[in-house]
Amino acid sequence: MDELYIKLTAIPDSYFGFVIGIISYAKRDPECLNKVLQFLNEATNPTSSDVVQFVMEQPDFHEYGAGLKEMVI
Repeated sequence: MDELYIKLTAIPDSYFGFVIGIISYAKRDPECLNKVLQFLNEATNPTSSDVVQFVMEQPDFHEYGAGLKEMVI
């Protein structure tokens, strides 16, 4: 997780909520962590938006979060 933190905070437009959100996703499963690290290692100058888009496109992204209904109620 330290490696991920270092890589995320090194992104020029990085911000606290972004770092915490990506780390929270990566903590769910070692495979998630490996996917995000692989993306960061292979991407050329990624932005925070690039990383968020990558994570949101993962098939398991919506399995763990609360749906909009639960957030509103």
